[in-house]
Amino acid sequence: MSARFEEIDWRPTPMGDISLRRRRDPLSGDDVYEVKLGDEYLMSSLFTTGEIELTRIGLAELSEGPLDVVVGGLGLGYTARTALDDPRVRSLIVVDTLAEVIDWHRRGLVPLGEGLATDPRCRLVLGDFFAMTTGGVATDEEPSADVPRGLDPEAPGRRFHAILLDVDHSPRHVLHPRHAVLYTRAGLTALAELLLPGGVFALWSNDPPDDAFGAVLAEVFTDTAAHVVDFDNPLQGGKASNTVYVARRRDG
Repeated sequence: MSARFEEIDWRPTPMGDISLRRRRDPLSGDDVYEVKLGDEYLMSSLFTTGEIELTRIGLAELSEGPLDVVVGGLGLGYTARTALDDPRVRSLIVVDTLAEVIDWHRRGLVPLGEGLATDPRCRLVLGDFFAMTTGGVATDEEPSADVPRGLDPEAPGRRFHAILLDVDHSPRHVLHPRHAVLYTRAGLTALAELLLPGGVFALWSNDPPDDAFGAVLAEVFTDTAAHVVDFDNPLQGGKASNTVYVARRRDG
């Protein structure tokens, strides 16, 4: 059995100090892994339903494989793991801006890390998902055609069947101001260009469904929906909920 509390790793990053902690839950006796950025909790292994449902709901919109998928945001790995558990998934790229998080997985410091890092279908890529997606988009206008964009550093023009994103708290509550452009019409248009016709974009949010963002999503994509995902909250009791937005790229 592990110690009651352990700080496994702590490092300064351009976005603030990041730490990986493990504590023993007093009720279940299970190890709980938590990630903090500065004083803010980013993720906990107590709350994984939203991350899992992001993949499940997103990929459910697609027909038979093989599927090529991108996950934006590695975290504790639950979104990526659920993708690899889908037998249709042929390849998975997971993009994260923090080398420290990727290193935790490669060193096996988190429970799902070794399985992700050693799966031949999975590639962990260090990069800024938002810059790789939106390129030179700075305003709510059409993206510049001469700015290279791409989520596969080895094949910049590659397109995917699905892009699943779990980085910001919500389209309104972003971790860095530069992320905000993705949630505009121009940013979503740039992202859609990285999907194959009929491909799916799915987004995790910690906020309730946002009608204003849903309207912007519908300007760019078709078959858009906001799914409310309910789950038990063992810390506060009762239920909590996340939102998973799903949208399909127009054919052609």
